[in-house]
Amino acid sequence: MAVQVSDDGHVLTLDDGDGAARRFHAIWLRDNAWDDATRAPGNGQRLIALRDIPPDTRITSAAVDGERLTVGFAPEGKTVAYDIDWLRSHAYDRAQPQARGWTGDTISTWDSGLMGAVPVGAFGAVRQDPAALRDWLAQVRRFGFGKLTGGPVEPGALLQVARLFGFVRETNYGVYFEVRTEVNPTNLAYTGLGLQAHTDNPYRDPVPTMQILYCLENSAEGGENMVVDGFRAAQRLRQENPAWFDLLTQYCARYEYAGEAGVCLRSRRPMIELAPDGELVAVRFNNRSTAAITDVPFDRMADYYAAYRRLGEIIDDTAMEVTFKLAPGECFIVDNTRVLHARKGYSGSGKRWLQGCYPDKDGMLSTLAALEQRAEPWTIAA
Repeated sequence: MAVQVSDDGHVLTLDDGDGAARRFHAIWLRDNAWDDATRAPGNGQRLIALRDIPPDTRITSAAVDGERLTVGFAPEGKTVAYDIDWLRSHAYDRAQPQARGWTGDTISTWDSGLMGAVPVGAFGAVRQDPAALRDWLAQVRRFGFGKLTGGPVEPGALLQVARLFGFVRETNYGVYFEVRTEVNPTNLAYTGLGLQAHTDNPYRDPVPTMQILYCLENSAEGGENMVVDGFRAAQRLRQENPAWFDLLTQYCARYEYAGEAGVCLRSRRPMIELAPDGELVAVRFNNRSTAAITDVPFDRMADYYAAYRRLGEIIDDTAMEVTFKLAPGECFIVDNTRVLHARKGYSGSGKRWLQGCYPDKDGMLSTLAALEQRAEPWTIAA
C-alpha cells in the first residue's frame, strides 16, 4: 500500500498496487475522522459540525502501517488514524452509475421465473435463531418480499411478525386491519373482487414502506395472492421506451382516498421515483386511488397517458407475476415502495380472513444491518 499527498495538501491518494488508486479530499478525511474528539465513542455520532473544521484544512503528513493510515492536518495540528479497509469500502473515487433507473448491489429484480424460489422463512426458526432471521430479512431486502410459514393462527399474530424486526405504523385503518368480505365496504380490498397489482396507500405522505398480510382463514375458492416487482416493470418500460420511462419519473401523479368520514388523504408523487443520481427508489401504482393527474403539461399529457397505460400492461403481464395461496398461519411481507401485490377473485363460498399492518422499512433494514454486523449480543423481542 502506497500513499501520496498532493502538493497543495488537498488530496490524498491510496494505491493498493492493483491499479485501483483511490483519492480522498482533505476536508472529507477530516470530516470522517473517528477520534474521540470528533465522534462519540458509544454511538459514533459526530460531536462537531462542519463549521468547526477550518475551510482551509489540508494534509501535512500521511503514513501507512499495515492496515492503518495516519494523517496529519493543518491548521489544526491534528493527527488522525484511519482503518484502510474502512476507507476502501467508503471510497468515492470510482465510476458512478450512468443509467437512469439503476439499482444497488443488494437488490435483484425478478419476474415469474422466481415462482419456484419464493423467499420463505419458518416462523419458529426466525423467531429463535438470529442467523435465520438475518437470512430471511436479507432475502426480503433483495427481492422486496418474502413469506413466513408455521405461525400461530390467532388474531393479531401479524404483530408478532412485525416485532421480529421493527415497529408498526398506526393509520386510520388502525394498528392492523381486517381483509375479508364485508357488506358496503369502505375499501374494495374488503370484497371478493380481484384487484389489480398495486402498491398500498400511495395517497399517504410518506407512503407506508412495508406491509404484512397474515392469513387466519382461507377456505374460499380462489383468492390467490400475487406479487409483481415494480422495479422490474419500470426497467422493462425503460428498455422499451426510454422517453415514456422519463415521463413517469419527471411528472407527478396525484393520489387520493376519502372513503370514510373524517379522512381525506392526498399526495403528489411520480409513479416511478428516482434519486438525483438516477437510482430507482420507489414505484407508486394504484388504479383505485389515482386522482385527476394535473401536473403534466398539455402538450405531454397524451404521451404521459400512453406511458401510464404501458406500465399498467407490463404490470398485468402474467410473465411478471409470482402467485401463491396462503394457508392459515402463513403470511407474506412486501416492500411497499417497490413490490406490487394483488389478489385473484374469490367466490362467496368458504371463508377468507387476512389481517394486515404497515411496519416501517427502516426498522427492518436496521435490524438486518445489526444482525449482519453482530456488533453486540442480539436479543429478539418476545
